[in-house]
Amino acid sequence: MAGDYKTREERRKIQQSSKKKTKNKRSIFKKIFLFAFLFGLVGLLTGGGLFAYYVSKAPSLDEAILKDTISSEIYDMNGELVTKIGSSENRKYVEFDEIPDTVVDAIIATEDSRFFEHFGIDPIRLGGAVIANVTRGFGSEGASTITQQVVKNYFFSSDKTLERKAQEAWLALQLEQEYTKEQIFEMYVNKILMGGRIYGIATASEYYYGKELSELELHEAAQLAGMPQSPNNYNPFVYPEEAQERRDIVLQLMNQHGKISEEEMNKAMEIDVKETLVQEEERLTAEEENFDNFIFMVIEDVEKQGYDLSDGLKIYTTLDTDAQTYVNKVLTNEEMATYVDREELYTTVQSGVSLLDTQTGAIRAVGSRSGQEDVEWGYNFATQASLQPGSAIKPLLDYAPAIEFLNWSTYHIIDDAPYEGPNDWTPYNWDNKFKGPITTREAIWDSRNIPAIKAYKEVGADNAKEFINRLGIDMREYFESAAIGGVEGTSEMKTSPLQMAGAYAAFGSGGIYNKPHSITRIEFRDGSEVDLKPEPVIAMKDYTAYMITDMLKSVVEHPGGSGNSTRISGLPLVGKSGTTNFDEDQLDKFGFSSKDAPDSWFVGYTSNYTLSVWVGYDDKTGYLTPEERREITQKGIFKNIMSHVSEGVETADFKKPASVVESPVEIGTNPAKLPSDHTPSDKITYELFVKGTQPTSTSSLYDKLDAPENLEIKEKKDNTIELKWKYGKSKKDIEFIILSSMDGGPLTEIAKTTKKSVTIDNLQPGSQYQFQVLAVSDLQESEPASISYELPGVEEEPIEDPLDDLLDDLLDGDTDTDEGTENDGTEGEGGSPDDETGNPDSETGDTTEEPLDDNLLDPNDGNITSP
Repeated sequence: MAGDYKTREERRKIQQSSKKKTKNKRSIFKKIFLFAFLFGLVGLLTGGGLFAYYVSKAPSLDEAILKDTISSEIYDMNGELVTKIGSSENRKYVEFDEIPDTVVDAIIATEDSRFFEHFGIDPIRLGGAVIANVTRGFGSEGASTITQQVVKNYFFSSDKTLERKAQEAWLALQLEQEYTKEQIFEMYVNKILMGGRIYGIATASEYYYGKELSELELHEAAQLAGMPQSPNNYNPFVYPEEAQERRDIVLQLMNQHGKISEEEMNKAMEIDVKETLVQEEERLTAEEENFDNFIFMVIEDVEKQGYDLSDGLKIYTTLDTDAQTYVNKVLTNEEMATYVDREELYTTVQSGVSLLDTQTGAIRAVGSRSGQEDVEWGYNFATQASLQPGSAIKPLLDYAPAIEFLNWSTYHIIDDAPYEGPNDWTPYNWDNKFKGPITTREAIWDSRNIPAIKAYKEVGADNAKEFINRLGIDMREYFESAAIGGVEGTSEMKTSPLQMAGAYAAFGSGGIYNKPHSITRIEFRDGSEVDLKPEPVIAMKDYTAYMITDMLKSVVEHPGGSGNSTRISGLPLVGKSGTTNFDEDQLDKFGFSSKDAPDSWFVGYTSNYTLSVWVGYDDKTGYLTPEERREITQKGIFKNIMSHVSEGVETADFKKPASVVESPVEIGTNPAKLPSDHTPSDKITYELFVKGTQPTSTSSLYDKLDAPENLEIKEKKDNTIELKWKYGKSKKDIEFIILSSMDGGPLTEIAKTTKKSVTIDNLQPGSQYQFQVLAVSDLQESEPASISYELPGVEEEPIEDPLDDLLDDLLDGDTDTDEGTENDGTEGEGGSPDDETGNPDSETGDTTEEPLDDNLLDPNDGNITSP
């Protein structure tokens, strides 16, 4: 029993505890509900008051403004009016009764499916937008009906503020009270932007299809109905794939809302969007057409910023009308023919040109050219193309990151040697040769591929990607081939001339990246304005920018530089060339030479202007020879345009920052060493180093060696001597060269040894010798040690001369040798006392003396003369 009691007591306590918890929870819920109710009531009252306040500031409805577009004006860099966009004189107005049901159904199904049922605001659509704005942020999704889109042009900006949306909703309700649905729809279709400068669906029908609105086919009506969401991005001339995708969505919506059958939908979707477009588009006046490429770019930029050109905007741009006019002239067939020999080339070749202000990124001019029929009209190669940059990418992706992250100098040595990459990829240099160890500077001016790849590998793909992304080029691939601009089939390194110009301009501005932009500010109808100049971004160290700039000078100034053809006398100009290649299949298919290329680049800059030029065939169906790449890309287009815009303009040279040190370097040293006092002048170069990394040790390669000491001669037998000398300790491999001269003749090398003595034989007795000994090592040489030596002559036995005895006898008077003289015993000439005593032979003649040899008495021999 006790146990049962205890159990019941515990249960009672548990039940009481549970009741308390339930009571507490209900109390909390009541408080939350009460708080929410009070908060909602306050919010409703506050919101209602705020809404009433916003509505009180809304403009009044004006039928003239509702029906007519308000022209926007575009101004150039000097504030001069260039053109007006959306003027009513260029617009064809159409009444509601003239609009075919197909067009009405397409627009209603796409833009506002409950248009004929709602009262100006669609609560269902609004609910969905509220949820999206709560979950993804205010303004993330709109709930505008066609009625609201008509009235939104009343507002002075396109900002998605609470005030603007409140006023828009209020005016939509008012509009529905004063006008019929048909009138509102008519206002809408006559005022909407339909791409470029085209306003109104009737104008668009003629512009895109060359037809009256009533003549449109289903797929054409669907195409036009889908364009207002993003007119320029769905322009079928420029973006046919995107336009067709959008058209098919409209057809699906029409089927979904019961406007067309599934069979009709499928049949319309099978038609190519370009099939019925007009072949010859309506053009503007000649003056306006001259700036078409720039104006279309501005229109796209306005749309990207979220502003409506029908709002009566004043758009201040960066356009340099003189530069734009000249760019257009350079790209014409007439001008192209002056520097191109092949007629089929200048009538079909494509090109894209972008000219920027180096210091601000302001776009001064853009040029686009194509003679090919299958390129959509309005397509801008300068801003919209996606092209492989070739070697023009090397400074951006390889060498600048190496300086930025690894502190490379302009002297840094890279081995230009055979290289094998992943997947059996074997790249080569443009000349199919290898130079061995070369400096980074030479690798850039000679556009070597192997050093560029090695630089990319050493700096690392992640660092390279991070660096180039800072410069407005989105790199997603990590293939090594990206280091040299991408190879078809292995890399998707793609960019446009405008992006390349923006990236290179960062070098010229000291490492500051300014995003290329065409608009500086927009002024609204109420006088307010928005500044659209992008904020400058520090993209790299100032030493990186300057050292790359200095090396790119060599590309232009070095006689062998790949951009030498762009050199302009007196202009501090730098730049880099680029070329892509055909793959083996393309070479076989079209029969091109291995030296031919589908396209070429040159991107260069001064402190004032940055110019990016691409010329070629984006579909790789044509080719350019090496000579054509220089003549067209570098000289014909780049040099002409840069010369024109720089004429009469002071162009400062690039200033070396304090973070960079210029240092002398002895050529061939690795790592870099300072030259010594003995380094030949032609072995000294000057290169740039990040401050603190410049060489501090001095090369001893050309230093003078110590001369040999105590040179002496030790005589040996048989005309042989031994030269001996002493030499101090040396860390180098020392050799000795022995030179000799005989009897004042020239010194010649007679021996070379690593020892400190040498034996010399076969000396000539009686000759005077001069010996020198020099110490040598690599390119070093000592002063000579010298010694003289005379080899004695050989002593010989004297030879007796018979003439000597004869002379002695004559001088002693022992004989009378006058031949034929009669001896009669009397004194006479030549006589002697001996004759008086009587010579037993004198009288008989039998005893006369034998005469001397005539030769011995030759007066010319031995200076002997007769007595």
